[in-house]
Amino acid sequence: MARATHVAHGAQEMCAEAAALYARALRDGHLRAGDAEEAPCLVGLGLLRPSAGAPDRPEPLAPAVALHRLLRASEDRIADERRREARLAELFEPLLRIDGRRTGTDDPPAVTVLTGFPGIGRAIARAMADSHGELLAVQPHVSHTRTPAEARAEVLARCQDFLDRGGRIRTLYQHTLRHAPSVAARYEQLRGAAGARTLDEITDRLLVVDRTVACIPADSGRTLALEIRHPALVEFLATAFDRLWRLATPMYPEAAQPPTLNGVTPRRRAIAALLIEGHTDADMAERLGMNIRTARLHIAELAATLGSDSRAQLGYLIGRSGILDEQGEAGR
Repeated sequence: MARATHVAHGAQEMCAEAAALYARALRDGHLRAGDAEEAPCLVGLGLLRPSAGAPDRPEPLAPAVALHRLLRASEDRIADERRREARLAELFEPLLRIDGRRTGTDDPPAVTVLTGFPGIGRAIARAMADSHGELLAVQPHVSHTRTPAEARAEVLARCQDFLDRGGRIRTLYQHTLRHAPSVAARYEQLRGAAGARTLDEITDRLLVVDRTVACIPADSGRTLALEIRHPALVEFLATAFDRLWRLATPMYPEAAQPPTLNGVTPRRRAIAALLIEGHTDADMAERLGMNIRTARLHIAELAATLGSDSRAQLGYLIGRSGILDEQGEAGR
């Protein structure tokens, strides 16, 4: 019987015939001589290897090893594409400015996609370069745990230059950063009208310059960002910041400690609120800017304070205790 012709497909794809052969090879420990010819993509993907004892009877590569190799190759391709996007963005940026002058409009687009850390940094620097108004910033925990020291120094110099021109900076952090060395060092060095407040939970990273341009992240890896110049969108973001600022606890230049009610700290009240909403330990840790071990420690101490023996009972006792109601009363 003539063998079916193998249907061509992408170099990094595995067809149904190849999947069936690979499954058979895993069950039998090898393929018969010539079987791999039915699906040459098995060899192309590196899923088969010659047997030491019988070179004409290929053996399958372990699925875990094969999957790791294929995922690594996929990650490498994505990284290459990201670098290509960054190069294209840098190449076309001056060309787009030329085209804007040729068509008689110098107005920047309402929303611009920024690619790569250098490109995002240059866009923020341009927005702040001629400004002497106000910079609004939301800096979540991840911004300080992932930002290299040299990048923080560059940002500090840019902010000091902004303050020297008479500008004002207001920054929101999470409570977990109130005593962070990187944050303390920042305010020990800055001179001028810089203020900071903290909340249990804040939004993702946000920068608003003079209420005319805003910058927000566009991916979880912080390699893409959106530069927003649409007046309605920028005003919306600035208003959201103002409302969070009014709810936040002052940290600099004058610090105020969040009030403790009945032995329950604000951080544990925040955890209590997330607990009764059904969030996992990992989700609570991420939202509050702490590691999962610290989050579980706070949960355990909250349980001890309320006399709980189980997670289900803890939720009941939180509701019965009124600590979240007291938080609402304190904020009014």
